[in-house]
Amino acid sequence: MNERDLGRALREVELPRPDRERALAVVRAAFADRERVSWPRRHVRSLALTAAAAAVVAGALSPPGLAVLGSLRDAVGREGVKRASPALVALPASGRLLVQSPSGPWVVQADGSRRLLGAYGDSAWSPNGLFVAATRPNQLVALDPHGRVRWALARPQVRFPRWAGSRTNTQIAYLTGSRLHVVAGDGTHDVDLCGDPAAARVAPAWRPGPGWTLAYTTTRGRVYVLDAGRCSLLWRSAPFSEPRLLEWSADGRRLALVTADRLVVFTGKRPAVRNLRGATSIAFAPRGHQLAVVQGGRLLVFDSDRLTAPPRRIFSGAGRFGDVAWSPDGRWLLLSWPTADQLLFIRSTGVRRLLAYSNVTEQFGGRAFPRLRGWCC
Repeated sequence: MNERDLGRALREVELPRPDRERALAVVRAAFADRERVSWPRRHVRSLALTAAAAAVVAGALSPPGLAVLGSLRDAVGREGVKRASPALVALPASGRLLVQSPSGPWVVQADGSRRLLGAYGDSAWSPNGLFVAATRPNQLVALDPHGRVRWALARPQVRFPRWAGSRTNTQIAYLTGSRLHVVAGDGTHDVDLCGDPAAARVAPAWRPGPGWTLAYTTTRGRVYVLDAGRCSLLWRSAPFSEPRLLEWSADGRRLALVTADRLVVFTGKRPAVRNLRGATSIAFAPRGHQLAVVQGGRLLVFDSDRLTAPPRRIFSGAGRFGDVAWSPDGRWLLLSWPTADQLLFIRSTGVRRLLAYSNVTEQFGGRAFPRLRGWCC
C-alpha cells in the first residue's frame, strides 16, 4: 500500500483534514520503523497497520471514528457499543454528577439537565449530595445545588475541600497552603488540625463510617491517619516518594495511595504495594474492595484484597483518559476522555454496554475539558 492508497483509506472514515493529516503522520512513522520482511508478510502487515492506525486515530478524534472503533470492539467480542451522542442527554443510573470546569462546578441531574453553580475552583459533594463545598483562592464556600451561598470562610490558599459525616453532623477537611484544616459543616469551629506535619498537595480523605478518621499525606511522603475528633494520631506509614492520590474504600477497611510509580493499599497499618507508573485517577466501588484505576489510555479494575493479581482491563483507547467515578449503585463506571472530548459510561460487569457523549468541553463552558468530582446519591 502506497501513500496515495493510505490517504484514500483515511478519507473513507470521514476524518476532518487536520485529523487525517495527523493520522497519516502516525502511519508514516510506523512504516519507517517496520521490520524488513518478505513481500507477502509485509503486505499483510501494512494493511493491518494502516487499518488499525486509522481506526485508533478516528476513535480518538471524532464521533464517526468512535463508531469505527466500536465495530472493531464488536469483532473481538465487546457488544453494545453505541455511536457517540452529541450531548449528555441523561445518566444511565440514578444520582447526580458534580463536574468541575474552568467556569466553575456544574451539577448534572439524572435527566441530563445541568446548572453552573458559579465561578469557583475545586469542589466536592456533601454527604447525601445536599450541598457542595467549593473554593476561591482565599475562601471556602458552602453552596446548595442551585448555587445559593450558605456560608463562606476567608482563608488563604484554600484547596482540596472534602466533606463527610451524616445529614445532621458534618465536617469539611481542606488545605490552606500546607496546613490541614477542619471546619464544621455549618462553617463554625475552624481549626488547624492538631498542628501535625505539613501536608503535601494531595486531597485529604475521610474514612467512611462512624467517628472522624481522616487520612492525609505529608510533604515527606508519609500517610498520617488521625482521629480528628480527639486530635490524635492513630498511625502513620513509612515514607513514599511523590504521593498523588488518597482514597478510602466505602466500608473504611482499605486505604489506597497512588504515588508516581506505585499503587499502595493499606489494611490497617499494613501496606500491600504494587509497581504501577502513571496512574492519574482512582475510585473504589460503592460496595466491596474493587478499585478502578486510570493509567494513561487504560481503565483497570484491581481487587485491592489481592493487589498482586492481574487487574481487569475494562477499556483502552488512544491518547489519555482523565477521571473515573462509579455510579451510586455500582453498575456503571464513568470515564472521562479528554483526547476524544467525550464522557464514557461503561457497564462495570462484563462491559456489555458503552454509552459515549461528545462535545463535553463545549457543554461545560467551552474553555477546557472538565474534571469529575463525583457521582452522588
